Amino acid sequence: MVQVKDAQKAARDADLDLVEVAPTAQPPVCRIMDFHKYVYDQTKKTKEQKKKQHQHQLKEIQIKPKIGEHDLQTKVGHLRRFLLHGDKAKVTLIFRGREMSHPELGRIVLDRVAEELKDVAQIEKPPSSEGRLMVMYLAPKSTGIRGSESSEDGKKDSHAEAEDS
Repeated sequence: MVQVKDAQKAARDADLDLVEVAPTAQPPVCRIMDFHKYVYDQTKKTKEQKKKQHQHQLKEIQIKPKIGEHDLQTKVGHLRRFLLHGDKAKVTLIFRGREMSHPELGRIVLDRVAEELKDVAQIEKPPSSEGRLMVMYLAPKSTGIRGSESSEDGKKDSHAEAEDS
């Protein structure tokens, strides 16, 4: 056990800081270190961890009820890419003028989009009308189910090999 004055003198001589590590311990525990370098290293570690995380975004595609077949396939391709990347998607169908009197045509288009993407997406919020807009939210299908099936197969193979031995 070192006296506080002796520890402060040793820290000053080494041109470092005396940092209290465990204040609740009896007696309190201190460390001689460069505190600014420690804080810098900690912030660098947290930035590095944040880089590795994928931030899920909400991507939006806008379509109209009278969209052409090829245009619809192009938009579906974009949605597929967004969903496979792990992002959520918002499909907004915009009615103009007299198209407002036939909302069922817009619903048919949104149902087609959902049908085309059913292998990679699940409907998070079904189509709903909001004034001139009809909106549907899609989320990527969870891959956890497929991952657990493959790991179970791996377990079966390792058990089979163990039985053969």
